[in-house]
Amino acid sequence: MKQHPHHAAPSTLRRFLASEAAGGVVLMASAAVALALANSPFAESYHSLLETPIAGHSLLHWINDGLMAVFFLLVGLEIKRELLDGHLRHWSARVLPGVGALGGMAAPALIYAYFNADSPAARGWAIPSATDIAFALGVLALLGDRVPGALKVFLTALAILDDLGAIVIIAVFYAGDPSAPPMLGAGVTLFLLLGLNLFEVTILAPYLLLGVALWRFVQLTGVHATLAGVLLAAMIPLRLSGPDPEEHTPLHRLENALGPFVAFIVLPLFGFANAGVALGGGDLATTGAPILLGVGLGLFLGKQLGVFTAIALALATRIASRPPKTGWVQLYGVSVLCGVGFTMSLFIGQIAFEADEAAMRATKIGVLAGSAASILLGSLVLWIASRRRAEPLTHPLTDS
Repeated sequence: MKQHPHHAAPSTLRRFLASEAAGGVVLMASAAVALALANSPFAESYHSLLETPIAGHSLLHWINDGLMAVFFLLVGLEIKRELLDGHLRHWSARVLPGVGALGGMAAPALIYAYFNADSPAARGWAIPSATDIAFALGVLALLGDRVPGALKVFLTALAILDDLGAIVIIAVFYAGDPSAPPMLGAGVTLFLLLGLNLFEVTILAPYLLLGVALWRFVQLTGVHATLAGVLLAAMIPLRLSGPDPEEHTPLHRLENALGPFVAFIVLPLFGFANAGVALGGGDLATTGAPILLGVGLGLFLGKQLGVFTAIALALATRIASRPPKTGWVQLYGVSVLCGVGFTMSLFIGQIAFEADEAAMRATKIGVLAGSAASILLGSLVLWIASRRRAEPLTHPLTDS
């Protein structure tokens, strides 16, 4: 199969940094509007809107199970693109963000488990384990040129690997007991998609039509339907033989088409539908307090401790190299921003506590509090770092 030179196609990561960052700002605004409505005289109208029936399901269901499948499709495409032909195509580039992602998933889970180990709420251990790319890039966009480009790329790479870990967690720990007949249908559909890939079919229509069928089969199995988006992404061809430039492959075309739709429609709708939580009333001091503390502290403290400690150890032992033109303060600031876990954290919370309104309310408040604290501290640290010239990263074990 013909290999196209890497310089033939600018990284999708770089092409979409601007739109994803702008989408993060829109996501912040939509979440703020939802939070305001849920704590206003219009709260009842807000919740009634989300319960509006459409084709047998509520509007909230279509957003969380339907539109979010498109989000997971884009995430899957981005992961495949970066691992095979993007910034993460070489193992050396994967080590530092990969180690940071692992530390950033483990520490929050441990903090959550500390508060909830002996209760049914332990099922939510993975809620604070994910980083929100759109939100984090939105914060970096507001800081502008004060943040080196290499630091933005590092944060995005870490968040991409973090998303990959979250997808694995959802598939392994939150899949439920699948039903056999729909599983057979999903398997046949995947086989057909694989056939299209192997025969290098370049038209996207058959992939998307089979993707809709796959989504329905996965939904019927009892496994969360959004995982169909990741499975479909794995089947979209990236490299083709023939004269077409690489940026015209099906994966690139689909990713470019979905990027703005997800950034400016899907994620803001998800934020609007899921961030609306009443902050007053209720009794969070009893059953909800451990969940709120586990999620909030897991995101705010667990993420920064896990990510920063992991990357510091990786640099100290020389198993990875630092991003160029970055210092310790900047790396710490990015580690704090990894505590912005809005989209994926709320999504995992919806799966973990689907039938428990009190637990979901505590989860939402914890996610909002932990993410807000991470945004404020991370922005402050990076702003302070930008006020002076970034010093070279030195360490007695990494520099001689």
